[in-house]
Amino acid sequence: MTTTSPSSNRKPRRRQPKTQKSPAAVSESMPHPNKAHTTSLESIEVLPRTPLTSRAPRRGHAAWSPDEDGHADEVELSLLGEQERREAASDLTVEEEQAYLAQADGKRPFSARDKRAIVLLIILYLIQGFPLGLALGSVPFILREHLSYSEIAVFSLAGYPYSLKLLWSPIVDSVFFPSIGRRKSWILPMQMIIGTIMLIMSYYSEELMSNPGKHLYTLSAAFTSLVFFSATQDIAVDGWALTLLSEDNLAYASTCQTIGLNTGYLLSYTVFLALNSEDFAKKWGVPRLSLGTYLFFCAFMSFAVTIWLLFIKEDKESTTEDISIKAVYTTMWQICKLRHVQILLIVHLTAKIGWQANDAVTQLKMVEKGLGREDLAVTVLIDFPFQIVGGWLAGKWSRGDKPLRPWIYAFWPRLALTFLFTLMVYWFPTPPISTGFFVLLVTATIAQSFAGTIQFGGISAFHTRISDPVVGGTYMTLLNTFTNLGGTWPRYFVLKGVDWFSVAKCHIKDADVIVPAQECVSEHGKSACAALGGDCVTEQDGYYIVSAICMGFGILSVLFFLIPTARKLQAVPVSKWRIYS
Repeated sequence: MTTTSPSSNRKPRRRQPKTQKSPAAVSESMPHPNKAHTTSLESIEVLPRTPLTSRAPRRGHAAWSPDEDGHADEVELSLLGEQERREAASDLTVEEEQAYLAQADGKRPFSARDKRAIVLLIILYLIQGFPLGLALGSVPFILREHLSYSEIAVFSLAGYPYSLKLLWSPIVDSVFFPSIGRRKSWILPMQMIIGTIMLIMSYYSEELMSNPGKHLYTLSAAFTSLVFFSATQDIAVDGWALTLLSEDNLAYASTCQTIGLNTGYLLSYTVFLALNSEDFAKKWGVPRLSLGTYLFFCAFMSFAVTIWLLFIKEDKESTTEDISIKAVYTTMWQICKLRHVQILLIVHLTAKIGWQANDAVTQLKMVEKGLGREDLAVTVLIDFPFQIVGGWLAGKWSRGDKPLRPWIYAFWPRLALTFLFTLMVYWFPTPPISTGFFVLLVTATIAQSFAGTIQFGGISAFHTRISDPVVGGTYMTLLNTFTNLGGTWPRYFVLKGVDWFSVAKCHIKDADVIVPAQECVSEHGKSACAALGGDCVTEQDGYYIVSAICMGFGILSVLFFLIPTARKLQAVPVSKWRIYS
């Protein structure tokens, strides 16, 4: 292979000689018409490089130019054999030749810009995971020791702002300070507010958690505020992802979200639960981590990332579209009026009902039956690497013309595993748990989480693919809102249903009296019954009834609606999903 002459100031172009021939020389050397290039396949004629379709410039990126490596290069290169490709690249450096041949095979390496963007997105999603892991994971576990499922259902409403962020997303997309940047104008203050709330809560958390029944609404309001501001930050980050990453690597935005959110959620959920457990602290000889200390750590991380973000420059967006608040709300309504968007939203609202009882109640039931926090933490810690791999595979499998393929394939494993977990709760052994049962629990948890991560990554990649960059934050938020709402709106009714269908009584042995006691479904109620010299007896556990209802609905919906509809939706051209671009 030859290299570029040191005296040349111009980098070699693909399939171009080092010296430029005159038009006459070109004409003489080519037996075919002057307006075409030829290859060794004499019957094929390739017109000069022009893009197959017009390409509007994306925000933060320059428009297509004849010298840009783009669509036309792929068309031209696809007509060449392997040997011809190497001959065409004979005057390039080693690095340039590898990139050239990779493009010919449809493989585009990550640019330095994309690598920096991926790191930034993962960190921003990580900050979101901290409050979400507390509000939706660890705090309900701690409250379960004192409250009934119905009272936990009230606290579960704290997660609703994350599913209703669509209502204020147009404001986030439209109002900003040009000197700061469209996305940073919201990300910076939201992270400061999140850090401040956590810092304040760190000083009062022990008092609030010591008697959660008395402070239930105060706790609910505090965590609802945290989730609200995290949801607002998520709107801005989702929109920024559409312009931070190059078009070829947009599918990896869902991978960044999976890695970042899952890591933050893991730290706030299972890692915190384990370190907060007194049994875990005694067993391993480590100090017990209080909720106040962990909230202080989260506040510090939020402030640190905010300061770091001040030194990151946000590219100015090149769009000239009117993106006033009224225009964005109008656009959102126009998006919702698209027939295929309406069908997609219905899919989102019903897709997660099949395993809602499993997601909302199963782990609480296992802890109630004797599963230790440290055992739960070990299970999820083992599962975490598989979540990361699942996020990466989902981004990889979702590229191409069938982005919903991993989402569709993961339905049956999730429903089967939901049934398995229901059986495991029913036949949960009396502590201590045997090694065989624990291995089964870990394996099932890994499989369930892997399937869930694949579905999450697949549907997120599909959202990224079809969203219109002109109103990226609003479009992505519209779709993500209904995705989250599909897993949030049934949770309240599932938790209420468990208490509703449960029948429990307090059997006072000394007086030979059996008293119906709905409070026996909580640890606090069991303690009150024990104080009277009685035992709580559960005659009917509503968990199994609710789980059966959810699984039955899930199987029918998957067979007759979800999978057939998803296959039709992914066949809709991208242009049909967009309003402006």
